[in-house]
Amino acid sequence: MAGEAPVAVIDIGSNSVRLVVYEAVTRAPVPLFNEKALCGLGRDVLSTGRLAEDAVQRAFSALRRFRGLCDAMGVGKLYALATAAARDAQNGPAFIAECEAICGVSIEILSGRREAELAAYGVISGIHDPDGVAGDLGGGSLELVDIKREVVGNGITLPIGGLALQDRSSKSLNKAEKIVRDAMRDAPVLSEVAGRTFYAVGGTWRALARLHMFQRGYPLHVMHGYRLPAKEVLDFTRIVHRAEPEALAHIEAVSSARRPLLAYGAVVLENLVRTGRPADVVISALGVREGLLYALLDAETRRHDPLLIEAQDFNILRSRSPQHGEELATWTGNFFASSPVLEESTEERRLREAACLLSDIAWRAHPDYRGEQSLNVIAHAALVGIDHPGRAFLALSVYYRHMGLGEDEYAPRLLELVTSGMLDRARILGAAMRVAYVMSAAMPGILPRVPLIADETHLKLTVPSDLASLVNDRVQNRLKQLARLIGREPSIVMS
Repeated sequence: MAGEAPVAVIDIGSNSVRLVVYEAVTRAPVPLFNEKALCGLGRDVLSTGRLAEDAVQRAFSALRRFRGLCDAMGVGKLYALATAAARDAQNGPAFIAECEAICGVSIEILSGRREAELAAYGVISGIHDPDGVAGDLGGGSLELVDIKREVVGNGITLPIGGLALQDRSSKSLNKAEKIVRDAMRDAPVLSEVAGRTFYAVGGTWRALARLHMFQRGYPLHVMHGYRLPAKEVLDFTRIVHRAEPEALAHIEAVSSARRPLLAYGAVVLENLVRTGRPADVVISALGVREGLLYALLDAETRRHDPLLIEAQDFNILRSRSPQHGEELATWTGNFFASSPVLEESTEERRLREAACLLSDIAWRAHPDYRGEQSLNVIAHAALVGIDHPGRAFLALSVYYRHMGLGEDEYAPRLLELVTSGMLDRARILGAAMRVAYVMSAAMPGILPRVPLIADETHLKLTVPSDLASLVNDRVQNRLKQLARLIGREPSIVMS
């Protein structure tokens, strides 16, 4: 936000040490910088009781760089967290003391329950109305917690993170599988996920999902909100933990440092799905760090819709007239509300409003490429509070607004992500926006005076006499195009 100093979070995990610098503490925090170092602090902690010296030195080196980066970026507030490895190791207190000296801030050593709570908050901050169980898999432990919308249940922690499993099983996947099964018998929260969604948090599970995405040729390379049916999870995880990592197709999509833990992450996820029987698994790119920022918000701010906040930010930063985007959302809302055929659910309404706010973000591009640029930016933007079909709907709506309804040259793969009903709404919304923009030239103050209403037989655009000169063949043709889509007779009424 303008005038605010950036805020940063350092997360000292059992596998990686990461710095994320955010624009501000908001309902939809935007990362300005993100870097991790895979230090492997949790390696051999269970067998030796200590953090390995080489891992400790790698962590110190990373933290010195992170402190310097925070200074260079003018970070106003730095938060630091440490998880299972530092919590469990005999030399953890000495390690944390040195980390605090390097970072210049106190470090919160998260209990298992606190780590689960922050992971749940991270899911809530990034998933619209979540309903299921969140699981955060780190190098040392797995945190599980029930979530229903903004309500967080009691969390538990299990010592079956990837590095911990390697250590306890002596790198035997068969032994690791038995350890996981035994641990999950003592996880009553898994009984709560049957038929609901399991929200997977953590780098190893994101790497597994990325591999799955590339193997199936998925059209959208965005991790957050990636959804896998439970049966697909079982089939895929069996393949992963029974094959050598380098033998897997598209393994290059996963960093070489992550590959050794893929099989252990697959064992945990497979047994979790078998035990809990969720309907599906959804990847959350937001976890403990974003959960910490969410926990700092007041109750009113937490209730804001992060998708609409981010769409408003895009509108302010990139549109010719942010006020016009707001007016367009109201104008199309009145149009959709005027016809029972176009009745909207709450989800459909928020997607339409977001599309309107994003509808002019490519105006600086060459006219021939505005549709393509909008499609790519919106489909791959760092949006939260939206699933992949929703992303495709937003991108397609704005694409049709620029390119017209008969042009799908750049959009065929995104069409795979939406239902026929969503595609129909995207085309109708795109056609309505085409009427709005040719009538208003993206300037504020016009749309509120030219209501568009659909009754049982007609689609009527009402124009006051002092704006009559704005009506020409282009306005009439675009109105006819929209009328054909909804089966109405077009008319322009001068008032």
